[in-house]
Amino acid sequence: MPSETSPGSNGRPRPRFAAASALLVLAVLAFVFGSKWQGSVLQADSRGEPRQVAPAGNLLPEERTTVNLFRQASPSVVNITTVTNRRNVFARRIDRVPEGTGTGFIWDERGHVVTNYHVVLRADERLVTLSDQSTWPAALVGGDPHVDIAVLKIDAPADKLRPIAVGSSRDLQVGQSVMAIGNPFGLDHTLTTGVISALDREVSSLTNRLIRGVIQTDAAINPGNSGGPLLDSSGRLIGVNTQIVSSSGSWGGIGFAIPVDTVNWVVPELIVHGEVERPLIGVELDDSLLRARGVKGALVTNVVPGSGADRAGMRASRRTRRGIVLGDLITAIEGREVASVNDVHTIVEDFRVGDVVTVTVARRDGEEDLEVRLSSSR
Repeated sequence: MPSETSPGSNGRPRPRFAAASALLVLAVLAFVFGSKWQGSVLQADSRGEPRQVAPAGNLLPEERTTVNLFRQASPSVVNITTVTNRRNVFARRIDRVPEGTGTGFIWDERGHVVTNYHVVLRADERLVTLSDQSTWPAALVGGDPHVDIAVLKIDAPADKLRPIAVGSSRDLQVGQSVMAIGNPFGLDHTLTTGVISALDREVSSLTNRLIRGVIQTDAAINPGNSGGPLLDSSGRLIGVNTQIVSSSGSWGGIGFAIPVDTVNWVVPELIVHGEVERPLIGVELDDSLLRARGVKGALVTNVVPGSGADRAGMRASRRTRRGIVLGDLITAIEGREVASVNDVHTIVEDFRVGDVVTVTVARRDGEEDLEVRLSSSR
């Protein structure tokens, strides 16, 4: 009788039932793992049950206040998207390219929206998205780079517009609670909270003029928050978020907001005139050479013909064959020391167009007081 074996690779007989044995093992494993496992491992075909939800406690009073303030103020906050038109020389067309995003807030029921000037500065088109997610094209009404404020206008129905409540920055105190609402990194209607860290800061504007009375806060402000409102604990506008101090470009714990008292006189000027009327002496100034030599003051490099400075006899710097003859050096205005060009702008803005101010200048033959009538920047 023949043997129930077949030759293997080594010449030894190999049982013919090996293949059948392997199939049997697979069948057993399939049965085991397909059935209910009665050990410590969960059954494969069972469904886990969710945990029972624990009852929630009441919100703390300060939490309820924050929630209510956000609900009250957020409909006034808008998202601003800017677009630039770039020529595509290969396709022979103009492409609309998103430039960036920022934040703004509704000023009145006529559709005026306030934001930072630097948010909309280089845009060819501006789009405003309201809290109901409707988007509207916006026209630039006017802007003031000296305080970084701009006004846009959208033609949205009045029932879609919720003007923000306006407060005052005159009586703010360090330590009081504040909220910032904005669109950091494109994430719309983000709330951050903090306190007023300091008051009466000065920061440089786009024109390198100092913005005075600036509010410092530790409420987180990131790219995209620019132009958004800083609110007090009553939900009133007290500032417009504008800058941060950071080595990385993201939130570093120090943010600045333009005080609302400044905003509240700049915005009406922009709505009516498209620009802010400022009093001027009527000169062009420089202090870079003076700083290098440790000299205080503002050097007159040019005098505007017909201006108050011109009529008062102020002298400009001039070039001769022998070199440059320096003009008047402004050292004081109305008795207040002038150490730099920014001091001139800061002091003059405390007066009105048409006022006569005493400007003290240093010349080679000594100091002289000039009576200068301030002219208009328009």
